[in-house]
Amino acid sequence: MLHGKTVLLGVSGGIAAYKAVEICSRLVKLGAEVHVLMTEAATRLVAPLTFQAISGNPVKVDLMGEQVHGHVDHVTLTHRADLLIVAPATANTIARLAGGHAGDWITVTALGVQCPVLVAPSMEAEMYANPLTQRNLRILAELGWEVMEPEEGRLASGLMGKGRLPEPAAIVERALALLKARTRADLAGRRVLVTAGTTREPFDPVRFIGNRSTGRMGYAIAGAARDRGAEVVLVSGPTHLEPPPGVRRVSVESCLEMLEACLAEFPDADIAVAAAAPADYRPAAVAASKIKKAGDELTITLVKNPDIIAELGRRKRPGQVTVAFAAETDDLIANARRKLAQKNADFVVANDVTAEGAGFGTETNRVVFVTPDAVDELPLMTKREVADRILDRAAALLGGAGGAHGGADGSDGGAEGGGNPHAER
Repeated sequence: MLHGKTVLLGVSGGIAAYKAVEICSRLVKLGAEVHVLMTEAATRLVAPLTFQAISGNPVKVDLMGEQVHGHVDHVTLTHRADLLIVAPATANTIARLAGGHAGDWITVTALGVQCPVLVAPSMEAEMYANPLTQRNLRILAELGWEVMEPEEGRLASGLMGKGRLPEPAAIVERALALLKARTRADLAGRRVLVTAGTTREPFDPVRFIGNRSTGRMGYAIAGAARDRGAEVVLVSGPTHLEPPPGVRRVSVESCLEMLEACLAEFPDADIAVAAAAPADYRPAAVAASKIKKAGDELTITLVKNPDIIAELGRRKRPGQVTVAFAAETDDLIANARRKLAQKNADFVVANDVTAEGAGFGTETNRVVFVTPDAVDELPLMTKREVADRILDRAAALLGGAGGAHGGADGSDGGAEGGGNPHAER
């Protein structure tokens, strides 16, 4: 299954290092060429010889040690790697990765790889919940790395909590999914338009109407489409995320700017995924100077923003595929079916933002695919996994007689409005 694939396995100094032995074994049994990278602390818990015996390759511990793969081993291995796994990833290693350090084999390799990176945290519950660790994990996720959530259970301290390394089978399963997505070329030669993030609708020079969308879902879709060979254009509202390497980002602020960008990019798109959350309404007038605080009330007149996806739906040509989003708090399926018809989309990705793991700021999502004749409910997944499921369905429509269209995001096409409780995606 993994014949011809090179996997780098980074093992840092947590008590769960012993589980990395099984991860290594499973990967080797699947046919992968595995190279193990260890921190000095990890060698105190598991002997490098154990990994060498299982993988059949020398274990890398000392950056200044003998070079066996070429002039500079870490350069050679980063160029050969199809996947880097860091398991267990301790709080210290996660912090060093997020900070761009290069003082050990794991961190120096992570700075050079162009392949997917899978990080499996393992630590005490308080360390995992600490805002510094959570910030570091967000940095890694924003780089496009896949970050698994640790499991709940008994920890090394004897206490119960969230911090256990996921089981080796689960880590290897996630690794297989990442490799499968990278090796698929079903979108090679195709052009994918993705919208992401919120919009800002100003009512004076310093204030605006917006929402809580961070753009994570749209950026995950853009990265997944790139990995499947597509040329990707990402029309993005304001966000702190960096675009996936190789993706062309068109940055916009307002809904009107997003419409203009989508109209320019839409004609050449094969697939358009409407994952952004532009505001449904904008202020009717923008004050020339900052509005001063006066009185107990302030009235701002709002006017409706254009419905971007509906506008593009009227322009779509045969062969294009449109994917709309519907983020709801109630009547999920009914609202999704209504939007499916209104937006002239091929299918709608609907999610209940009140469901655990599917709201603002999460790394996961729970969605339902709604088509004219079917409802397909997916389990809780990472946003990258949801992205690949979306692209699976869209790619299939490209080759089918029923595949229609192309589109982009709209103010009501699954986006959250300025005053509506829609989800971050």
